[in-house]
Amino acid sequence: MIEARHLRVLRAVAATGSFSAAARELGCTQPAVSQQMKALEGAAGTPLLIRSGREMRLTEAGRALVRHATGILAGLTAAEEEVAAIAGLRSGRVRLVSFPSGSSTLVPMALAEMRAAHPGTRVSLVEAEPPGSVEMLRSGDCEIALAFRYPQMGADAEAASGGGGEWDDLVLRPLLNDRLVGVVPEGHELAGAGAVGIAELAGEPWIAGCPRCRGHLVEVCESAGFTPRIDFATDDYPTVVGLVGAGLGVAVLPELALESVRTKGATTLEVEPAVRREVVALTLPDLARVPAVAATLDRLERAARR
Repeated sequence: MIEARHLRVLRAVAATGSFSAAARELGCTQPAVSQQMKALEGAAGTPLLIRSGREMRLTEAGRALVRHATGILAGLTAAEEEVAAIAGLRSGRVRLVSFPSGSSTLVPMALAEMRAAHPGTRVSLVEAEPPGSVEMLRSGDCEIALAFRYPQMGADAEAASGGGGEWDDLVLRPLLNDRLVGVVPEGHELAGAGAVGIAELAGEPWIAGCPRCRGHLVEVCESAGFTPRIDFATDDYPTVVGLVGAGLGVAVLPELALESVRTKGATTLEVEPAVRREVVALTLPDLARVPAVAATLDRLERAARR
């Protein structure tokens, strides 16, 4: 195998015309240069130098190798500099996938801090709900996925499968536990109650969210003794609140989602018993050691604590 250190020695010998001059240029001893050249000729399988007294000339193979060595060593130097820049957070890229309410609340602060601290690291964002976002992570389409799950559904799924949890193969960074709140029209008879049992809304038309949220809503309602009549379903939280504000139904939304939504015409209520979803940042074990990914995870965690 031809090694880069051998090529550096060959190039120095070709440039200076002798082992001793090459040794002075490289800052090593003449025997070390001689040993490296023997190793290189052994790897090449052919002589690279012709020694005649004090004169030293390159063979045809030697000239070809020197010619290629220039490009190889230049490329290697560029690669080393690029890797060092990425490792030192002077450059690099992190692709982030987040569900919409995470994108509007946690992500902006985290990305602003990343840009201020590491302006050479570029973080991009696309939106996707779990489990789609998690599959993007596993398939290599992103480095970090913001996701959520409902503990009840996670426990049921694990028990049903007889195996481990859905994210056991990933590095999980807990961010927050996001409480769900009821949303009713301002003129609703329960609007001033402050808190409501989910069963008190059994006869209402419902507005549901993403498929995972919709499935969890049905599960919670059925555990309270009724099946919700879902008249509208939308992944867009402002649309949910708009439909509630227009008197078209009631909903249960995460508090995180309501941080960036104007609740005109609607009132929020605590839901009893309390229901929370687990919000996390996920990455692959190897990616967790990449400095830019680790720094982004740290910023997301800090944003969640505020």
